[in-house]
Amino acid sequence: MRKGRIVILGAGESGVGAAILAQKHGFEVFVSDFGGIADVYKNALLELNVPFEEKQHTPELILNANEVIKSPGIPTTAPIVKALSDKNIPVISEIEFAKRYTNAKTICITGSNGKSTTTMLTYHILKNAGLNVGLAGNIGQSFAAQVANANFDWYVLEISSFMLDDMYDFKADISVLLNITPDHLDRYNYKLENYAASKMRIVQNQTANDVFIYCADDEEINKAMQHIKIDAKQLQFSILKNVQNGAFLHQNNLNIKLSTKEPFTMSISELALQGKHNIYNSMASGIVAKVLDLRNDTIRQSMSEFKNIDHRLEFVAKISGVSYINDSKATNVNSTWYALESVGTEVVLIMGGVDKGNDYHMLKDLVRSKVKAIVCLGKDNKSIHDAFEDDVDIIVNTFSAKEAVQVAYHLATKGDTVLLSPACASFDLFKNYEDRGNQFKTAVKEL
Repeated sequence: MRKGRIVILGAGESGVGAAILAQKHGFEVFVSDFGGIADVYKNALLELNVPFEEKQHTPELILNANEVIKSPGIPTTAPIVKALSDKNIPVISEIEFAKRYTNAKTICITGSNGKSTTTMLTYHILKNAGLNVGLAGNIGQSFAAQVANANFDWYVLEISSFMLDDMYDFKADISVLLNITPDHLDRYNYKLENYAASKMRIVQNQTANDVFIYCADDEEINKAMQHIKIDAKQLQFSILKNVQNGAFLHQNNLNIKLSTKEPFTMSISELALQGKHNIYNSMASGIVAKVLDLRNDTIRQSMSEFKNIDHRLEFVAKISGVSYINDSKATNVNSTWYALESVGTEVVLIMGGVDKGNDYHMLKDLVRSKVKAIVCLGKDNKSIHDAFEDDVDIIVNTFSAKEAVQVAYHLATKGDTVLLSPACASFDLFKNYEDRGNQFKTAVKEL
């Protein structure tokens, strides 16, 4: 017997995963994508025998749904989403839907920057400790597909603000908030407080039995916390002060002290992930591990051997004494700030793409002190020229990864770093940030 009709908007990883799970639980399923559907997902839907459409949203096939699962990338301002709202048809995220069908515990990690790295590191530590753990959310295979086909006790989920916006009854057992800096403000009426309120939904529905881990050094988090009631047990991490319950830095040692657990300490020089921002990421992951009572030796070993994700400060090559680093995953200004902060040499910076209402002001001091030239990689580079014309002598426009790398090669001298850290989305010239990073790496290897 069919339980009702579920319509899924967006036929990417999360949409197809939701279709697998909905079909398994006896729903009538229909998938609609306003763009084209990639062959791998089209084939999956054909195999499931799930009806779908692409390059359109047909209202009469969508507005008869009992519930709609929406891809995080579709804004609430999209006409079809507004039409659903007018008809009071519930619209939820894949994460919300999947959680109904699993008793697994969830560790949910969000923040403007560092969430992929922290999610991967946390997963790495838990897996090394022998836990039966899955990795999902904004990373890897869809949560819904894994709930349908796997049987994990724990999930480490990377959660974006867009996912949080469509979550209502979902609850994280352990929530982590790394930082709040301006990002995606075009989706939040260009108001940072709206975006911050979205990030704070990570603590929604948490009880006194749950845990909320957050950065005590982040002004926007501290501000946002004043506007909501948090029932979860709070644990902090900081590199500026000693904290009573959580993680802190002392004499270049990362320390974790939780009231009921054995203390943990590790020299930051032993961490696989270097740079100030990565100390924060390691602290957050380390607190999760200690909350779960994992052995200190396991945590230390995992943190010292971890290999970061592709396209995040990824060393590509050294050519004629010049280092080439791929940080294509830096799709906002704050990520680029972290990248520049972690590089110890003079920099030829490749940046640009689709500007999401960026405020480049926070980069100016680092650009002035470290960047000898900016190579713009994007269709419209005016805002970059306007932001940095007084801070750097050379700003050049390029329109392909190959051209950008060749120009950077001629501008760099021995001892410099050519850093691709765009501060922008990639959709003007590339399929996604991975495509941009891969084209950059190919161009470097062709030098």
